[in-house]
Amino acid sequence: MPADLDAVTSIGAEDHSGVDPAAVERIWQAARHWYRAGMQPAIQVCLRYHGRVILDRAIGHAWGNGPTEPAGAEKIPVSTETPFCVYSAAKAITTTVAHMLVERGVFGLDDRVCDYLPEYTSHGKDRTTIRHVLTHSAGVPFATGPKPDLKRMDDSAYTRAMLGRMKPVYPPGLVHIYHGVTWGPLMREIIAAATGRSIREILHDEILGPLGFRWTNYGVAAEDVPLVAPSHVTGAPLPAPIARAFKTAVGGTPTQIIPFSNTAHFLTGVIPSSNTVSTANELSRFAEILRRGGELDGVRVMSEQTLRAATRQARRLRPDLATGLAPMRWGTGYMLGSKRFGPFGRDAAAAFGHTGLTDIAMWADPRRALAAAVVSSGKPGRHREAARYPALLDRINAELA
Repeated sequence: MPADLDAVTSIGAEDHSGVDPAAVERIWQAARHWYRAGMQPAIQVCLRYHGRVILDRAIGHAWGNGPTEPAGAEKIPVSTETPFCVYSAAKAITTTVAHMLVERGVFGLDDRVCDYLPEYTSHGKDRTTIRHVLTHSAGVPFATGPKPDLKRMDDSAYTRAMLGRMKPVYPPGLVHIYHGVTWGPLMREIIAAATGRSIREILHDEILGPLGFRWTNYGVAAEDVPLVAPSHVTGAPLPAPIARAFKTAVGGTPTQIIPFSNTAHFLTGVIPSSNTVSTANELSRFAEILRRGGELDGVRVMSEQTLRAATRQARRLRPDLATGLAPMRWGTGYMLGSKRFGPFGRDAAAAFGHTGLTDIAMWADPRRALAAAVVSSGKPGRHREAARYPALLDRINAELA
């Protein structure tokens, strides 16, 4: 932990003309308090309020201060422009692309998956719809069958064959269990089959390119891999029962998954569930598209009506694997906030977006005129200071009431 936190703090361009600067500082002090817990080598926070960036800051080290990095490694402070893998926050972006394509008539939410992926018919999967996939109710919350070859994860023919072999653990549509890993390959291949184009290409050509984003696509170009700050497993190991559940859900333990997510192979792939690379600034700008009803700077992604339907509650509040068994509401692909608790803090019933592994979130809160993102590089297990992260989210909501 650096003795001088200001020396490892980066501040971007901020506009406090429409907000109490003291409120912004109270939010930032909550972020600093979270950083002092020692579980996050680097943190970024960016808040857009009524369209203005009121807070864009980063604290910590992007490189050189992780728990497994050599003691003599050069410590490079994080900046507001340092990109990170934001893991399942990717699902909010993929969900946005999917609803954009639904609105354009490329496919319907109640179309069967096998209409696009003919291999997806065995074991009763022929009844699975695209809505089932988006709402994590397709019955395949984790991969079944042979262990996949991760070196072939971008091979569509291989992926479709593996998806075709999977046996649901429950009938499609019966219940909702978070599809942490299988969701991405399914959405990628459905969209590719329906459009004849890569989702990475669609996202760039229709949204990111016209709006001038530098990052925020699935993976990065090979030459950009060294620019992506690594993630780190921090803190004590997960308790055995939770570790087993984590391994079942994502196919490996944190000490297996996180190092792999730092590799060039993962960071140059197309995994619409989990390998978006971005900054808090860019994620909050993407959330601003949603906060404004599907349009930003003259680029209309979807209509307000489509977005309202996508964020209408599709699943009741109940414990959810995606948030460590905390209660949560869901729309059609988007996580929804709630009044008392939820992925975006207390008193956020109008908010929607998605979280990422671990202590990462992007969300829009139209009632507050807020578009927000929090990014962190540490992946801690349960620890006694874990409440500092949700306390930051609560502070954001309290100060921007």
